[in-house]
Amino acid sequence: MSKTLIFTATYNEKENIKKLIENLNSLNLSIDILVIDDNSPDETWEILQNLEKDMKNLKLIIRNKKSGLDTAHKLAFDYAKNNNYEKFISLDADLSHDPAEIPKMINILDKSSFVIGSRYVEGGKCEMKRSRLILSNLGNKFIKSVLKINCNEFTTSYRGFNLFKLNDFNLNMIKSKGYSFFMETIYRLSKHGVKIIEIPIHFRDRKHGYSKIPGIEIFRTLKNLFILYFEK
Repeated sequence: MSKTLIFTATYNEKENIKKLIENLNSLNLSIDILVIDDNSPDETWEILQNLEKDMKNLKLIIRNKKSGLDTAHKLAFDYAKNNNYEKFISLDADLSHDPAEIPKMINILDKSSFVIGSRYVEGGKCEMKRSRLILSNLGNKFIKSVLKINCNEFTTSYRGFNLFKLNDFNLNMIKSKGYSFFMETIYRLSKHGVKIIEIPIHFRDRKHGYSKIPGIEIFRTLKNLFILYFEK
């Protein structure tokens, strides 16, 4: 079995998922791939079932309904720990995250506990549409100023954990729901004394499908940010 588990969550990603799996396997690394699908109405899960038949390193979990990105990540994290994976790397399924960064992440995780792909460090790039880019950039700067954590990227899912080094850390301690989950994870890691290592990534806006981020998410994130601030 591979020491590294690559994870992505899917909901209506039928136009992207096959390409992502192919890109991951083209890295020629010793990796296993876990996909958790929330019973996608577009039948993303059916594409994955067909791929799973021919790919020994692909594991599919289908949940009954859309149950939240945070719970999918917690389930995947537990799966990785329970199956004795050393490294756990998550990324989006919409091809916005380039799998070519994974070898670099794995090398960093040989010595470090955590690494995150950042759009907002030197060398990073983000191709979001202008209004979303401004909101994302300013939002991450605001989170950094409130939490006082030496990190420029709090909201991307492109991140890696060394589970053997983080044996006293678990994603189940994260209380925030939705996309705030990613922000609070950085906060909890920092509270545990974990060094946040950032590497620059090129974030590409999706070409197929649509964003699943609800409009209310910005207010939820602000609420959760100030909950963390007053806890701090």
